Amino acid sequence: MSQPSALIRRCPICRKPRVAEHAPFCSTRCRDRDLVNWLEEGYTLPGPVVDPEGDPEAGDFGN
Repeated sequence: MSQPSALIRRCPICRKPRVAEHAPFCSTRCRDRDLVNWLEEGYTLPGPVVDPEGDPEAGDFGN
């Protein structure tokens, strides 16, 4: 008897079933694609908005 689809954990890159050796991915290819996304800033984490000109009230700590 097969498992219900709700219990099958899927690879976040290609949606194929996961393989324990490469968890949470299905292969080294998908694992490496995920790493490249992180390294090339394809993924970002939310954070406070930073003014590229700097905050004039925060003082000049760059010198």
